[in-house]
Amino acid sequence: MKSIVWLASYPKSGNTWLRVFLANYIINSDKPVPINDVHKIGIGDSNSKAYQMVMKKQFDPTNPQLCAKVRPAVLQGIVNNKADVNLVKTHNENGAAFGTRLVPPELTRSAIYIMRNPLDMILSYANHYNMTIDAAIEGIARKSNTLRGGGESAFQFLGTWSNHVIGWTKARKFPVLTLRYEDMLANPDEEFARVIEHLGLPIDLERLDRSVKFSEFKELQKQEDETNFVEKSDTQERFFRSGTSGQWKNELTQEQVDQIIRDHGRVMKKYGYEV
Repeated sequence: MKSIVWLASYPKSGNTWLRVFLANYIINSDKPVPINDVHKIGIGDSNSKAYQMVMKKQFDPTNPQLCAKVRPAVLQGIVNNKADVNLVKTHNENGAAFGTRLVPPELTRSAIYIMRNPLDMILSYANHYNMTIDAAIEGIARKSNTLRGGGESAFQFLGTWSNHVIGWTKARKFPVLTLRYEDMLANPDEEFARVIEHLGLPIDLERLDRSVKFSEFKELQKQEDETNFVEKSDTQERFFRSGTSGQWKNELTQEQVDQIIRDHGRVMKKYGYEV
């Protein structure tokens, strides 16, 4: 059964923002949905507890081959709940790892893919994973780039930023709605209305406006100040840092900008990210 709708992105590109909006729209409360309740409208594909359940024995999330091998059964388990739509967050590329197809079309209904200018994304990426910017730049240009598994998360197979974008946006076996983070900032009502339409939900303009307001960055920062956001890494001072675009102009050196353009310039230009 094709019930999975992927909420896909390279890390630090707006995936959490999208899920917060959807939680507010779907739950339709008269007050903002708590950020730690966002998981109620979907599931992540790297939750090691799901892998543990499938294995029915001790699961090692630090073993990439094992994570890839068990993944199809985890995704089949999600589909087996017989829901018409299962929203599944992913940072995995639309490719393969150790011979396993990471995004099986036979289980996929559609996808919503969010991209962000890598010049800005790299700043949040480096901060979130406690890396230098230079190490982060090298990482997103590496085909073998992964998010290492451990604790509550299985291995995630990212690949390069460019391959990630092309693999998802040019998928042919299921429909893909492509969003740019920068367009979401500039025209949130319009872009999030596209999301609702893609999911086949009725568009209620009052509900849409309220959900956009409840997922504004200042609201997310306020909630993070009041509670410990479960998705914040141990090394981060805060998860919701700035929520803006164009920061790279003040924070990247010219050499760093040039390297990112050398690595990803063709795909950047294709999607309107010209320097």
